[in-house]
Amino acid sequence: MDNGVNKAESSDLESFHDYLLQANNILAVVGAGLSASSGLSTFRGAGGIWRNFSPIDLATPDAFHFDPGLVWQFYSARRYNALKAKPNRGHYALAELSKRRNGKFLTLTQNVDGLSTRAGHDKDTLLELHGSLFTLKCTNFFCNHIDQDNRQHPLTPALEGSEDEFPKKRKLNDQNDKEESKKRARTDDALERTKSHTSIASTGSSPDIKPVQSIPEKDLPHCPECKEGLLRPGVVWFGESLPLKAVDTADEFLINNKIDLVLVIGTSGTVWPAMGYVERVQKRGGKVAVFNTEIDMEQIKKDKNWGFIGDASKWLPIALEPIIGSDFVPRDYKRR
Repeated sequence: MDNGVNKAESSDLESFHDYLLQANNILAVVGAGLSASSGLSTFRGAGGIWRNFSPIDLATPDAFHFDPGLVWQFYSARRYNALKAKPNRGHYALAELSKRRNGKFLTLTQNVDGLSTRAGHDKDTLLELHGSLFTLKCTNFFCNHIDQDNRQHPLTPALEGSEDEFPKKRKLNDQNDKEESKKRARTDDALERTKSHTSIASTGSSPDIKPVQSIPEKDLPHCPECKEGLLRPGVVWFGESLPLKAVDTADEFLINNKIDLVLVIGTSGTVWPAMGYVERVQKRGGKVAVFNTEIDMEQIKKDKNWGFIGDASKWLPIALEPIIGSDFVPRDYKRR
């Protein structure tokens, strides 16, 4: 078979294609591995000086209260990197599936980079479980202001240059960058297990940590509505709960529909929340297909499911071809 698929994989792919065409209701769970091929990964993918910081230094409510300038510089850099990245063929394949399904379909993405949206994924069938880098929320308790899909960079003049902590002479999407991103994306499941930690350590206590710019609160993004509260990134920080509305929507989808197939993409599917959804689908007789660089094939075979080891961005177009065809990337993809 073409596309570098060996004989054993070809047999599994044929079996998967047969089942895919019969599946009415499909759930997709997306993790960091899908965006790794676009040069992005999770928290550890930031690079530069940010490698000197731990998640509790930059991605907790305590961290934002302790040093909002530090946190905003980190997220400004992440926003910049996400804006520079491009959706890959895996994003486009899943987006096309979201438009062509005759039955029910829902994608739960754990990524905050907005690449699924930019690929044209049907917004009514996409839930961002961990929020988005491009959503801004007011921290004033008495203000409910939310700004969605804000791609302005920098958000304030004081944040200009935050992206300079990244190597400027290296192209974001070169091969070395992609390989490094894939390696870092494998730490996603381990980081998910630390979400309960909320203590904050001093970021200036180590002599090895390169200092970052100190930005006063008045120069950080403020709410345009109440004029008082600081804006914060609309992502789920460590120690915070997943958005109730997103969780309820996902639960309703699973309760009201018998899911025939769950696609686990760019994540192992062995940690929350992916594991919970996979188990619920399996208990009701649904099948599972995993697309990831690391898969427990012994368990996959035991459960009579499918496992496609490797780059999810390369596997998805092949696996979904019976429905989406081979010509699914939009002509304006370079501008997205």
